[in-house]
Amino acid sequence: MGALLVILVALIGWFFYELSQRRTYPVQAGVHPEIDLPHTEEWEIYQNRISLCSKKLRVCMEELGLAHKSHHVDLIETGSYENLGRAFLKINPGFTVPVLVHRGHPVYESHEQIVYAAENAGPKGAELLGQTARERAEVARWVDFGALKGDPMKGGADRAGDSAPGLTIPIFATMIAYIPWRKLFEGLLFHGDRKRPLLFMMMKLRGIKGLPPPALRIIARSRKNMGKHLDALEKTLGDGRPWVCGQVFTLADVSWMAIFERLNEVDWIDLFLGEGGRPRVTAYFERIKARPSYAVALSERGEIHVKALRDLREAKRSSSKLRLQLEGR
Repeated sequence: MGALLVILVALIGWFFYELSQRRTYPVQAGVHPEIDLPHTEEWEIYQNRISLCSKKLRVCMEELGLAHKSHHVDLIETGSYENLGRAFLKINPGFTVPVLVHRGHPVYESHEQIVYAAENAGPKGAELLGQTARERAEVARWVDFGALKGDPMKGGADRAGDSAPGLTIPIFATMIAYIPWRKLFEGLLFHGDRKRPLLFMMMKLRGIKGLPPPALRIIARSRKNMGKHLDALEKTLGDGRPWVCGQVFTLADVSWMAIFERLNEVDWIDLFLGEGGRPRVTAYFERIKARPSYAVALSERGEIHVKALRDLREAKRSSSKLRLQLEGR
C-alpha cells in the first residue's frame, strides 16, 4: 500500500509539473514584433502536412518565391501531439499550426500569415494582394471567406474555410486507428480543448462505421454548406475569368487551392465535382493543379494518411449505409 501511495503521489507530481511546463493560452492573430524566437533564416514556418491552414501557408510561400526553413510539427492525426510539447508551445502557446516566423517574430493565423508574407515579398506579393484598392478589397474578402475563423462544428455556413474541418471527420476516424492509445491520452491530459481528444478516442473505439450522430450531423451540415460555397464560386467564374478575382492569380486562389486539396485528399471531390457538376469550378480546379506550387507544396502525404484514405474508400465501397450517412447518396 505504501509503495502504491508513493507511485500515485509521484504521478500526480509529474502531471502538475508537466502542466506547468506546457502552458497553453489563446494568442492574438497577426505579427508579434514584441516576441523574439530563435531562428536561423529570415523566414521559417512551423507546419503540418495534413493541416488545411498549413497547406495554405506552404502554397503562399511557394507562389511568392520566399525561401524558408520548414519545421514539420506532428498533430495527433499524423502520429503524436508534438504541438502540445514544451518546445512547440514556446513557438505558439495557442498550440495550433501553422506559425510563420519572420526575422524571429511569429505571425499567428494563416489568413494573417499569407497577407503578411505577401506584404513583405515585393512586386510578386503586390500582385497576389491585388493591384488597385478595389482589387485589394476583393482579394481580402475572398481571403476571409477561405479562412478558418468560426466554429467548424457548425458546418461553416459563412465561410468555405469553416466548412472544411467537418468534412475531415471521416478520414480522421480512419487515421486514428493507427495512433496508439498512449498518444491519445497525452491529449486528454494536456490539450487546451479536451473535447477534441475525447472525440478522437471515441472514433478509435467505434471506428468509421460507428460515428456518433453528433459527428454525422456536423458532416451533413459541412457538406451542405460547402456545396453552397462551391455554387457561389461557380457563379463567380461564370464570366470566363480564369481566377477568382479576375485575370491574375491572387491570395484568393491560394485559399481555394488549400481547400480543394483538402477535399481531394479526404475523398470529396467526386461528390462535389463529379458527373459534370459545377463545370467552371472543375476547370478552375484543373488550373489550380497545373500550378507548380500545387505539386511542391501539397504533394506530400504521410504513411498514416495513405493507409487511412485507403481504409475510408474501402469502408464506403463495402457499406452503402455508411456512404449514405457520409455523402447523402
